Amino acid sequence: MKKMRKIMALALAGVTALSLAGGCTGQNSSGPIELKIGVSTGESDPRNIAAQAFADEIAEKTGGQVTAKIYPSGELGGDSDMIDALAMGAGKIDIVISDASNFSLYEPTMGISAMPFLFDDFDTAWAFMDSDIEAEAEEKLIDDNIRVLAHYDNGFRCVTNSIGPISSPEDMKGLLIRTPENPIIMSTMTALGANPQPLAFSELYAALEAGTYDAQENPIPVIYNNNLYEVQKYLSVTNHIYSGMCFAISENTWQKLTPEQQEIVSAAALNSAASDRESNRKQTEELISKLEEAGMEINYPDLAPFAEATSQVLNDNASVYGDMIDRLKEWQAAR
Repeated sequence: MKKMRKIMALALAGVTALSLAGGCTGQNSSGPIELKIGVSTGESDPRNIAAQAFADEIAEKTGGQVTAKIYPSGELGGDSDMIDALAMGAGKIDIVISDASNFSLYEPTMGISAMPFLFDDFDTAWAFMDSDIEAEAEEKLIDDNIRVLAHYDNGFRCVTNSIGPISSPEDMKGLLIRTPENPIIMSTMTALGANPQPLAFSELYAALEAGTYDAQENPIPVIYNNNLYEVQKYLSVTNHIYSGMCFAISENTWQKLTPEQQEIVSAAALNSAASDRESNRKQTEELISKLEEAGMEINYPDLAPFAEATSQVLNDNASVYGDMIDRLKEWQAAR
């Protein structure tokens, strides 16, 4: 599946690149450009708010020559669909803001940041996302027509469900849980004994409301801002995976920008990412009480048994990451 995805994307990207040849590469020869930004979550989510700040900044600083329109709530497809469209470079989408590990469908080492219980706090997670180790994985995505410009934040993922509190891995046994189409997240849920089944985020609320799934896992701001508390009774603060996000642009689109426009777009992406990170940290701290007020029952399980149960996920992927694991451990030791 991964290989076929890459072959199809490379083929279409090549055709698109040929159509752009002879004048567009490296220069904006066709007048104003509107960038289409795809996001899977609703308009109130921090990534949408930050993306709008990005759009405002580039419009102002390019004098309207480069603008952006945001398509929230999965209007352009689920995360994996949008990443596929970005890789294909056919013009359906120019920018995707999605979990870094979702890009592992194209470059497997992109899952390194999503290993379970890797980070204890936001500052450490952000430092890793901005590290040379992460940059090495992202560099390989350029061959797939994907260029990462900045790192947004999505917080630490927690489990919600409609059955009862999750106090130990034993409570996860057999739980039908929605996950994104993300190998690391799915492996983590399997290691905990749950039954992970992928589903586009835009379809999640309806599926939970209908009882098609018992559970889902997402960061606290996502749970609150997308009203998942209306269709899930129990929140267990497991913080099992940090969800760092990539602000990624199509390489075809990038090459249509002038050097000056590239500089403006890159700086705006970094500025909006800094805003997004602080917003997510603040919301993670403040929205727990709002979820409780909305009727959710919240518990804080001992995380040691969960970390132990998922320790195999890193070992199972050792062949994928190679010496990146040793470098990760060295990076952690130096913190």
